[in-house]
Amino acid sequence: MTTVRRLRWWIIGLVCVGTILNYLARNSLGVLAPQLMHDLNFTTQQYSYVVGAFQLAYTVMQPICGAIIDSLGLKVGFALFAVAWSLANMAHGLAGGWVSLALFRGLLGVSEAAAIPAGIKAVSEWFPPKDRSVAVGYFNAGTSLGAMIAPPVVIWLSLAYGWRSAFIVTGAIGLVWALAWYLLYESPTRHRALKPEERERASAAIAAEPKAPRVSTLTLLRQRAFWAIAIPRFLAEPAWQTFSFWIPLYLAKERGMDLKEIALFAWLPFLAADAGGILGGYLSPFLMKYARLGLLTSRATGISLAALLMIGPGCVGLVASPYMAIALFCIGGFAHQALSVLINTLTTDVFPREAVARANGLVGMFGWMGGLGFSLLIGALADTVGFAPLFSLLGVFDILGAVILFLLLQPRRRDLQAAYA
Repeated sequence: MTTVRRLRWWIIGLVCVGTILNYLARNSLGVLAPQLMHDLNFTTQQYSYVVGAFQLAYTVMQPICGAIIDSLGLKVGFALFAVAWSLANMAHGLAGGWVSLALFRGLLGVSEAAAIPAGIKAVSEWFPPKDRSVAVGYFNAGTSLGAMIAPPVVIWLSLAYGWRSAFIVTGAIGLVWALAWYLLYESPTRHRALKPEERERASAAIAAEPKAPRVSTLTLLRQRAFWAIAIPRFLAEPAWQTFSFWIPLYLAKERGMDLKEIALFAWLPFLAADAGGILGGYLSPFLMKYARLGLLTSRATGISLAALLMIGPGCVGLVASPYMAIALFCIGGFAHQALSVLINTLTTDVFPREAVARANGLVGMFGWMGGLGFSLLIGALADTVGFAPLFSLLGVFDILGAVILFLLLQPRRRDLQAAYA
Protein backbone atom coordinates (compact mmCIF):
# COMPACT_ATOMS: atom_id res chain seq x y z
CA MET A 1 0.00 0.00 0.00
CA THR A 2 1.25 3.52 -0.83
CA THR A 3 2.43 5.45 2.21
CA VAL A 4 0.80 8.80 3.02
CA ARG A 5 2.72 11.85 4.22
CA ARG A 6 1.47 13.47 7.43
CA LEU A 7 -0.94 10.57 7.83
CA ARG A 8 -1.92 11.51 11.36
CA TRP A 9 -3.49 14.74 10.07
CA TRP A 10 -5.48 12.79 7.50
CA ILE A 11 -6.71 10.62 10.36
CA ILE A 12 -7.82 13.73 12.25
CA GLY A 13 -9.54 14.93 9.08
CA LEU A 14 -11.49 11.67 8.94
CA VAL A 15 -12.45 12.02 12.62
CA CYS A 16 -13.51 15.62 11.92
CA VAL A 17 -15.82 14.54 9.08
CA GLY A 18 -17.43 11.96 11.37
CA THR A 19 -17.91 14.64 14.03
CA ILE A 20 -19.46 16.99 11.46
CA LEU A 21 -22.04 14.35 10.51
CA ASN A 22 -22.66 13.54 14.17
CA TYR A 23 -23.47 17.18 14.95
CA LEU A 24 -25.40 17.72 11.73
CA ALA A 25 -27.69 14.90 12.84
CA ARG A 26 -28.11 16.12 16.41
CA ASN A 27 -28.64 19.79 15.45
CA SER A 28 -31.38 18.96 12.96
CA LEU A 29 -33.87 18.94 15.82
CA GLY A 30 -33.02 22.43 17.07
CA VAL A 31 -33.22 23.90 13.57
CA LEU A 32 -36.64 22.34 12.94
CA ALA A 33 -37.99 23.04 16.45
CA PRO A 34 -40.39 25.90 15.47
CA GLN A 35 -41.86 23.83 12.61
CA LEU A 36 -42.06 20.60 14.63
CA MET A 37 -43.81 22.34 17.52
CA HIS A 38 -46.42 23.58 15.06
CA ASP A 39 -46.85 20.41 12.98
CA LEU A 40 -46.76 17.94 15.88
CA ASN A 41 -48.58 20.30 18.26
CA PHE A 42 -46.38 20.35 21.36
CA THR A 43 -45.32 23.06 23.83
CA THR A 44 -42.00 24.62 24.77
CA GLN A 45 -41.87 22.49 27.91
CA GLN A 46 -42.63 19.33 25.93
CA TYR A 47 -39.86 20.32 23.52
CA SER A 48 -37.52 20.51 26.52
CA TYR A 49 -38.48 16.90 27.31
CA VAL A 50 -37.55 15.87 23.76
CA VAL A 51 -34.20 17.64 24.16
CA GLY A 52 -33.86 16.14 27.62
CA ALA A 53 -34.37 12.60 26.30
CA PHE A 54 -31.32 13.02 24.07
CA GLN A 55 -29.30 14.68 26.80
CA LEU A 56 -30.15 12.07 29.44
CA ALA A 57 -29.24 9.17 27.14
CA TYR A 58 -26.09 10.95 26.00
CA THR A 59 -25.12 11.74 29.58
CA VAL A 60 -25.45 8.16 30.79
CA MET A 61 -23.83 6.61 27.72
CA GLN A 62 -20.63 8.69 27.41
CA PRO A 63 -18.53 6.64 29.87
CA ILE A 64 -20.15 3.42 28.63
CA CYS A 65 -19.32 4.30 25.01
CA GLY A 66 -15.80 5.21 26.07
CA ALA A 67 -15.36 1.87 27.84
CA ILE A 68 -16.71 -0.03 24.80
CA ILE A 69 -14.31 1.80 22.49
CA ASP A 70 -11.40 1.11 24.85
CA SER A 71 -12.43 -2.55 24.82
CA LEU A 72 -13.34 -3.15 21.15
CA GLY A 73 -10.76 -0.76 19.75
CA LEU A 74 -11.29 2.49 17.90
CA LYS A 75 -11.71 1.00 14.42
CA VAL A 76 -14.65 -1.30 15.19
CA GLY A 77 -16.19 0.65 18.06
CA PHE A 78 -16.47 4.00 16.28
CA ALA A 79 -17.88 2.39 13.10
CA LEU A 80 -20.59 0.53 15.04
CA PHE A 81 -21.69 3.62 16.91
CA ALA A 82 -21.79 5.65 13.68
CA VAL A 83 -24.12 3.09 12.09
CA ALA A 84 -26.33 3.21 15.20
CA TRP A 85 -26.61 7.02 15.34
CA SER A 86 -27.33 7.21 11.60
CA LEU A 87 -30.23 4.75 11.85
CA ALA A 88 -31.59 6.47 14.97
CA ASN A 89 -31.55 9.84 13.23
CA MET A 90 -33.36 8.45 10.18
CA ALA A 91 -36.03 7.07 12.51
CA HIS A 92 -36.95 10.65 13.54
CA GLY A 93 -38.83 10.85 10.26
CA LEU A 94 -41.37 8.37 11.66
CA ALA A 95 -42.32 10.59 14.65
CA GLY A 96 -45.99 11.42 15.10
CA GLY A 97 -45.82 13.46 18.31
CA TRP A 98 -43.47 14.63 21.00
CA VAL A 99 -43.41 11.27 22.82
CA SER A 100 -42.26 9.27 19.79
CA LEU A 101 -39.86 12.07 18.89
CA ALA A 102 -38.40 11.87 22.41
CA LEU A 103 -37.99 8.09 22.05
CA PHE A 104 -36.04 8.41 18.81
CA ARG A 105 -34.08 11.29 20.29
CA GLY A 106 -33.08 9.10 23.21
CA LEU A 107 -31.83 6.39 20.84
CA LEU A 108 -29.77 9.03 19.05
CA GLY A 109 -28.23 10.10 22.35
CA VAL A 110 -27.30 6.52 23.23
CA SER A 111 -25.20 6.16 20.07
CA GLU A 112 -23.89 9.69 19.46
CA ALA A 113 -22.26 9.74 22.89
CA ALA A 114 -19.32 7.84 21.36
CA ALA A 115 -18.10 10.66 19.12
CA ILE A 116 -15.99 12.81 21.44
CA PRO A 117 -14.43 9.93 23.47
CA ALA A 118 -13.53 8.27 20.14
CA GLY A 119 -11.95 11.43 18.79
CA ILE A 120 -9.98 11.99 21.98
CA LYS A 121 -8.73 8.40 21.85
CA ALA A 122 -7.60 8.88 18.24
CA VAL A 123 -5.62 11.96 19.30
CA SER A 124 -4.01 10.08 22.20
CA GLU A 125 -2.97 7.26 19.84
CA TRP A 126 -1.57 9.39 17.03
CA PHE A 127 -0.14 12.58 18.63
CA PRO A 128 2.50 13.43 21.25
CA PRO A 129 1.35 15.61 24.19
CA LYS A 130 2.67 18.91 22.80
CA ASP A 131 0.57 18.58 19.61
CA ARG A 132 -2.61 17.18 21.11
CA SER A 133 -4.45 20.45 21.75
CA VAL A 134 -3.94 21.44 18.10
CA ALA A 135 -5.22 18.03 16.93
CA VAL A 136 -8.22 18.23 19.30
CA GLY A 137 -8.90 21.73 17.97
CA TYR A 138 -9.14 20.49 14.41
CA PHE A 139 -11.31 17.44 15.07
CA ASN A 140 -13.44 19.39 17.56
CA ALA A 141 -14.10 21.94 14.82
CA GLY A 142 -16.38 19.27 13.41
CA THR A 143 -18.82 19.88 16.27
CA SER A 144 -19.39 23.48 15.23
CA LEU A 145 -19.07 22.79 11.49
CA GLY A 146 -21.88 20.25 11.76
CA ALA A 147 -23.95 22.71 13.77
CA MET A 148 -23.08 25.50 11.31
CA ILE A 149 -24.25 23.71 8.18
CA ALA A 150 -27.36 22.31 9.87
CA PRO A 151 -29.59 25.44 9.50
CA PRO A 152 -29.20 25.94 5.72
CA VAL A 153 -29.05 22.22 4.84
CA VAL A 154 -31.88 21.07 7.11
CA ILE A 155 -34.18 24.00 6.32
CA TRP A 156 -33.59 23.61 2.57
CA LEU A 157 -34.47 19.90 2.77
CA SER A 158 -37.50 20.70 4.91
CA LEU A 159 -38.84 23.38 2.56
CA ALA A 160 -38.16 21.29 -0.54
CA TYR A 161 -39.19 17.81 0.59
CA GLY A 162 -40.73 18.10 4.05
CA TRP A 163 -39.17 17.98 7.50
CA ARG A 164 -39.10 14.17 7.62
CA SER A 165 -36.66 14.11 4.68
CA ALA A 166 -34.19 16.25 6.64
CA PHE A 167 -33.76 13.53 9.26
CA ILE A 168 -33.56 10.72 6.69
CA VAL A 169 -30.93 12.41 4.52
CA THR A 170 -28.68 13.60 7.38
CA GLY A 171 -28.81 10.11 8.87
CA ALA A 172 -28.07 8.29 5.62
CA ILE A 173 -24.87 10.25 5.05
CA GLY A 174 -23.56 8.92 8.35
CA LEU A 175 -23.81 5.34 7.08
CA VAL A 176 -21.41 6.20 4.25
CA TRP A 177 -18.92 7.65 6.72
CA ALA A 178 -19.13 4.58 8.98
CA LEU A 179 -18.08 2.36 6.06
CA ALA A 180 -15.24 4.75 5.16
CA TRP A 181 -13.98 4.76 8.75
CA TYR A 182 -13.96 0.98 8.97
CA LEU A 183 -12.08 0.65 5.69
CA LEU A 184 -9.54 3.43 6.23
CA TYR A 185 -8.70 3.51 9.94
CA GLU A 186 -6.02 1.52 11.75
CA SER A 187 -3.91 2.26 14.82
CA PRO A 188 -0.46 3.78 14.11
CA THR A 189 1.22 0.47 14.95
CA ARG A 190 -0.73 -1.34 12.20
CA HIS A 191 -1.61 1.24 9.56
CA ARG A 192 -0.23 0.14 6.18
CA ALA A 193 -0.14 3.72 4.83
CA LEU A 194 2.38 4.70 7.51
CA LYS A 195 6.06 4.48 6.60
CA PRO A 196 7.68 1.40 8.19
CA GLU A 197 10.12 3.48 10.21
CA GLU A 198 7.26 5.65 11.52
CA ARG A 199 5.25 2.56 12.42
CA GLU A 200 8.22 1.15 14.29
CA ARG A 201 8.72 4.48 16.05
CA ALA A 202 5.06 4.47 17.15
CA SER A 203 5.40 0.92 18.46
CA ALA A 204 8.58 1.87 20.32
CA ALA A 205 6.91 4.93 21.85
CA ILE A 206 4.05 2.80 23.18
CA ALA A 207 6.46 0.18 24.46
CA ALA A 208 8.48 2.88 26.24
CA GLU A 209 5.45 4.16 28.14
CA PRO A 210 5.35 3.02 31.75
CA LYS A 211 2.90 0.16 32.18
CA ALA A 212 0.23 1.56 34.42
CA PRO A 213 -2.11 -0.84 36.22
CA ARG A 214 -5.65 -0.99 34.88
CA VAL A 215 -7.57 2.02 36.14
CA SER A 216 -11.08 1.24 37.33
CA THR A 217 -13.94 3.70 37.05
CA LEU A 218 -14.05 4.02 40.83
CA THR A 219 -10.34 4.87 40.86
CA LEU A 220 -10.92 7.61 38.27
CA LEU A 221 -13.73 9.08 40.35
CA ARG A 222 -11.51 9.18 43.43
CA GLN A 223 -8.86 11.29 41.72
CA ARG A 224 -8.75 14.99 42.49
CA ALA A 225 -7.60 15.65 38.93
CA PHE A 226 -10.78 14.06 37.59
CA TRP A 227 -12.99 16.50 39.46
CA ALA A 228 -10.72 19.38 38.48
CA ILE A 229 -11.74 18.69 34.88
CA ALA A 230 -15.28 17.33 35.39
CA ILE A 231 -16.65 20.28 37.41
CA PRO A 232 -15.56 22.96 34.88
CA ARG A 233 -17.04 20.78 32.12
CA PHE A 234 -20.31 20.56 34.12
CA LEU A 235 -20.40 24.36 34.25
CA ALA A 236 -19.36 24.90 30.62
CA GLU A 237 -21.71 22.50 28.85
CA PRO A 238 -24.97 24.46 29.39
CA ALA A 239 -23.68 27.07 26.94
CA TRP A 240 -23.17 24.59 24.10
CA GLN A 241 -26.48 22.87 24.77
CA THR A 242 -28.16 26.27 24.63
CA PHE A 243 -26.51 27.10 21.31
CA SER A 244 -27.33 23.70 19.81
CA PHE A 245 -30.95 23.31 20.91
CA TRP A 246 -32.37 26.70 21.87
CA ILE A 247 -31.01 29.50 19.66
CA PRO A 248 -33.40 28.85 16.71
CA LEU A 249 -36.40 28.75 19.06
CA TYR A 250 -35.17 31.88 20.86
CA LEU A 251 -34.78 33.74 17.55
CA ALA A 252 -38.29 32.71 16.52
CA LYS A 253 -40.10 33.41 19.82
CA GLU A 254 -38.29 36.49 21.17
CA ARG A 255 -36.69 38.04 18.09
CA GLY A 256 -39.51 37.41 15.62
CA MET A 257 -37.46 35.61 12.96
CA ASP A 258 -39.09 33.23 10.51
CA LEU A 259 -37.60 29.94 9.28
CA LYS A 260 -35.77 31.53 6.33
CA GLU A 261 -34.21 34.24 8.52
CA ILE A 262 -33.09 31.59 11.00
CA ALA A 263 -31.46 29.71 8.11
CA LEU A 264 -29.60 32.90 7.15
CA PHE A 265 -28.26 33.77 10.60
CA ALA A 266 -28.41 30.84 13.05
CA TRP A 267 -25.23 29.27 11.61
CA LEU A 268 -23.02 32.28 12.39
CA PRO A 269 -22.30 31.41 16.08
CA PHE A 270 -21.08 28.02 14.90
CA LEU A 271 -18.78 29.60 12.33
CA ALA A 272 -17.28 31.61 15.17
CA ALA A 273 -17.11 28.39 17.19
CA ASP A 274 -15.05 26.79 14.41
CA ALA A 275 -12.51 29.59 14.68
CA GLY A 276 -12.49 29.32 18.47
CA GLY A 277 -11.93 25.58 18.39
CA ILE A 278 -9.00 25.77 16.00
CA LEU A 279 -7.35 28.84 17.56
CA GLY A 280 -7.95 27.40 21.03
CA GLY A 281 -5.88 24.40 20.01
CA TYR A 282 -2.98 26.66 19.10
CA LEU A 283 -3.33 28.78 22.24
CA SER A 284 -1.70 26.25 24.55
CA PRO A 285 1.48 25.81 22.39
CA PHE A 286 1.60 29.61 21.98
CA LEU A 287 1.53 30.16 25.75
CA MET A 288 4.15 27.45 26.25
CA LYS A 289 6.48 29.07 23.71
CA TYR A 290 6.06 32.78 24.41
CA ALA A 291 4.88 32.92 28.04
CA ARG A 292 7.11 30.00 29.12
CA LEU A 293 4.17 28.22 30.76
CA GLY A 294 4.18 24.50 31.48
CA LEU A 295 1.91 22.09 29.64
CA LEU A 296 -0.96 21.98 32.15
CA THR A 297 -0.61 25.66 33.11
CA SER A 298 -0.94 26.67 29.47
CA ARG A 299 -4.13 24.62 29.14
CA ALA A 300 -5.64 26.12 32.33
CA THR A 301 -4.67 29.67 31.36
CA GLY A 302 -6.28 29.28 27.95
CA ILE A 303 -9.47 27.99 29.60
CA SER A 304 -9.52 31.06 31.87
CA LEU A 305 -9.12 33.51 28.97
CA ALA A 306 -11.96 31.84 27.07
CA ALA A 307 -14.15 31.85 30.20
CA LEU A 308 -13.89 35.63 30.42
CA LEU A 309 -15.25 35.96 26.88
CA MET A 310 -18.36 34.03 27.90
CA ILE A 311 -19.61 37.24 29.50
CA GLY A 312 -20.64 38.16 25.92
CA PRO A 313 -23.58 35.76 25.47
CA GLY A 314 -24.56 36.41 29.07
CA CYS A 315 -25.44 39.97 27.97
CA VAL A 316 -27.81 38.95 25.14
CA GLY A 317 -30.83 40.26 27.04
CA LEU A 318 -29.32 43.75 27.22
CA VAL A 319 -29.31 44.39 23.45
CA ALA A 320 -32.32 45.45 21.38
CA SER A 321 -31.15 44.34 17.95
CA PRO A 322 -31.49 40.65 17.01
CA TYR A 323 -28.31 41.02 14.96
CA MET A 324 -26.38 42.26 18.00
CA ALA A 325 -27.77 39.27 19.91
CA ILE A 326 -26.40 36.97 17.20
CA ALA A 327 -23.04 38.78 17.42
CA LEU A 328 -22.91 38.08 21.17
CA PHE A 329 -23.79 34.44 20.51
CA CYS A 330 -20.84 34.41 18.08
CA ILE A 331 -18.51 35.58 20.84
CA GLY A 332 -19.91 32.83 23.02
CA GLY A 333 -19.47 30.19 20.33
CA PHE A 334 -15.85 31.23 19.82
CA ALA A 335 -15.12 31.23 23.54
CA HIS A 336 -16.87 27.98 24.36
CA GLN A 337 -15.14 25.93 21.70
CA ALA A 338 -11.71 27.30 22.63
CA LEU A 339 -12.45 26.30 26.21
CA SER A 340 -13.90 22.92 25.20
CA VAL A 341 -10.82 21.97 23.18
CA LEU A 342 -8.52 22.63 26.11
CA ILE A 343 -10.70 20.81 28.67
CA ASN A 344 -10.91 17.76 26.39
CA THR A 345 -7.16 17.84 25.79
CA LEU A 346 -6.53 17.82 29.54
CA THR A 347 -7.99 14.31 29.70
CA THR A 348 -5.20 13.07 27.39
CA ASP A 349 -2.62 14.81 29.62
CA VAL A 350 -3.87 13.47 32.94
CA PHE A 351 -5.16 9.94 32.28
CA PRO A 352 -3.36 6.87 30.86
CA ARG A 353 -3.86 5.93 27.19
CA GLU A 354 -5.71 2.69 28.04
CA ALA A 355 -8.38 4.61 29.97
CA VAL A 356 -8.54 7.89 28.09
CA ALA A 357 -11.79 7.24 26.18
CA ARG A 358 -13.54 6.10 29.38
CA ALA A 359 -12.14 9.01 31.37
CA ASN A 360 -13.23 11.49 28.70
CA GLY A 361 -16.64 9.83 28.63
CA LEU A 362 -16.99 10.24 32.38
CA VAL A 363 -15.97 13.89 32.18
CA GLY A 364 -18.44 14.34 29.35
CA MET A 365 -21.16 12.66 31.39
CA PHE A 366 -20.83 15.27 34.11
CA GLY A 367 -20.77 18.00 31.48
CA TRP A 368 -24.00 16.76 29.94
CA MET A 369 -25.62 16.53 33.35
CA GLY A 370 -25.09 20.29 33.52
CA GLY A 371 -26.46 20.74 30.01
CA LEU A 372 -29.51 18.58 30.71
CA GLY A 373 -30.36 20.42 33.91
CA PHE A 374 -30.03 23.80 32.19
CA SER A 375 -32.20 22.75 29.22
CA LEU A 376 -34.95 21.57 31.57
CA LEU A 377 -34.65 24.90 33.41
CA ILE A 378 -35.09 26.79 30.14
CA GLY A 379 -38.07 24.63 29.21
CA ALA A 380 -39.73 25.28 32.57
CA LEU A 381 -39.07 29.03 32.81
CA ALA A 382 -38.57 30.49 29.30
CA ASP A 383 -42.28 31.07 28.65
CA THR A 384 -42.69 32.92 31.97
CA VAL A 385 -39.45 34.79 32.69
CA GLY A 386 -38.04 34.84 29.15
CA PHE A 387 -34.74 33.56 27.79
CA ALA A 388 -32.57 36.55 28.76
CA PRO A 389 -32.27 35.96 32.54
CA LEU A 390 -31.37 32.33 31.87
CA PHE A 391 -28.78 33.23 29.26
CA SER A 392 -27.18 35.65 31.73
CA LEU A 393 -26.11 32.67 33.84
CA LEU A 394 -23.84 31.52 31.02
CA GLY A 395 -21.59 34.49 31.75
CA VAL A 396 -21.00 33.24 35.30
CA PHE A 397 -20.68 29.47 34.92
CA ASP A 398 -17.42 29.31 32.96
CA ILE A 399 -15.57 31.84 35.11
CA LEU A 400 -16.49 29.81 38.19
CA GLY A 401 -15.30 26.67 36.38
CA ALA A 402 -11.91 28.21 35.59
CA VAL A 403 -11.41 29.14 39.25
CA ILE A 404 -12.25 25.58 40.35
CA LEU A 405 -9.88 24.15 37.72
CA PHE A 406 -6.93 26.08 39.13
CA LEU A 407 -7.82 25.28 42.73
CA LEU A 408 -8.22 21.53 42.24
CA LEU A 409 -5.73 20.72 39.47
CA GLN A 410 -2.94 23.04 40.66
CA PRO A 411 -1.41 22.95 37.17
CA ARG A 412 1.71 24.97 37.98
CA ARG A 413 2.70 22.62 40.81
CA ARG A 414 2.14 19.60 38.56
CA ASP A 415 4.22 21.16 35.78
CA LEU A 416 7.07 21.84 38.18
CA GLN A 417 6.94 18.26 39.46
CA ALA A 418 7.06 16.96 35.88
CA ALA A 419 9.99 19.22 35.05
CA TYR A 420 12.08 17.92 37.95
CA ALA A 421 10.96 14.30 37.72
